[in-house]
Amino acid sequence: MSYELFIALRYLKSKRKTGFISLITYISVAGVVIGVAALIIVLSVMNGFESEVRSRFIGVDAHVKVRTFHHKGLANYQSVMKQIENIPHIKAMSPYIANKGLILSKEETTGLLIRGIDQKSAINISDLGKNINFGKLELGPVKTESGRELPGIVLGFHLADRLAVTLGDKVTLASFAGVKRFGQMPNMAQFIVTGYFETGLYEFDDNLVYISLSSAQKLFQMGDNISGIGLRLDNYEHAGVVADEIRNRLGYPYAVETWFDLNKNLFAWMQIEKWAAFIILSLIIMVAAFNIVSTLIMVTMEKTKDIGILKSMGATSASIRRIFTFEGLFVGVVGTAIGSVIGYGLCWAQLKYKFFALPMDVYIINWLPIQMKWTDFTMITVASIFITFIASVYPAHKAAKLDPVAAIRYE
Repeated sequence: MSYELFIALRYLKSKRKTGFISLITYISVAGVVIGVAALIIVLSVMNGFESEVRSRFIGVDAHVKVRTFHHKGLANYQSVMKQIENIPHIKAMSPYIANKGLILSKEETTGLLIRGIDQKSAINISDLGKNINFGKLELGPVKTESGRELPGIVLGFHLADRLAVTLGDKVTLASFAGVKRFGQMPNMAQFIVTGYFETGLYEFDDNLVYISLSSAQKLFQMGDNISGIGLRLDNYEHAGVVADEIRNRLGYPYAVETWFDLNKNLFAWMQIEKWAAFIILSLIIMVAAFNIVSTLIMVTMEKTKDIGILKSMGATSASIRRIFTFEGLFVGVVGTAIGSVIGYGLCWAQLKYKFFALPMDVYIINWLPIQMKWTDFTMITVASIFITFIASVYPAHKAAKLDPVAAIRYE
């Protein structure tokens, strides 16, 4: 241990002639503790909410989508799937049709998004199978009580409630695809309700239905075409790399969209909120830093004689500067360490015991989500120690400039 660090620690442990200085030191440490703990908790909660929202959006949609620029549909989608199937990170592929239409029940008529899927492969690229909370995922022909066969349809939970339909009820879908003149009747098809799904995202649960791919092709008069191909990856974070590789292989007129492209505004805003929270809560540490400045200035005044003696014994200005820098840094390191432990402990307790509950009718989950990231801990630790280091520079510089003769003249 260097003598500068040894003296700095002795100064921190020694009793002050003025007890007020010790009190400010404790307040400085407490300020750093509160600031670091608050940053860790808030960023972990924001990470948790972001993860929950992302998982639900990705659960409804594919990680990557391949379509055409003109939205007229893919005619040769089987060959397109063969061209990209050997790209790394792709786990599953499924064709889909997405379009708008109307749904009619005995009680209600409303617009909605109709999605046609291949039932066998669609469950491999989304969480639709897991999200069925009533009935089952059955989109093929289903026999009615009259013996007639109708294709199945799966409705969003809130949409089914709004339409006042239950399992086995009939609904009618209408599409305006191909309607070119006023008075022309839309394409219509009847379906039988086989199940409800619930994603936790109201805009999907209230406006989305699933039907079979063949039923959608007939309803929208697409022939053998589809809207696009959905891809599931081994890790959603590889979506950008996979999308670039697909673009290089297919070229025009194919367009590739990732889960982030489809929800860019939402996730960009969540990232801005996270940075804003980091900057605002860092002000707590800044307040503690001002306390460190005032503490070290007063310690410098109190230890004027000691500084003079050290300089007369051969201590250089750089050594004096390091002593007071170490003293300020020690406050920052201790406060950061305690704050990190408290922040981690509270986040761990919430993950394990879930003692902070949320109302399900307002939020998509019933408990406060937490996701701790080592990058956040690193960023907070570095920022906290850097701020306390900067706060130590000026007092240390003033202490180093003291004239030893003037300091011990009257001793």
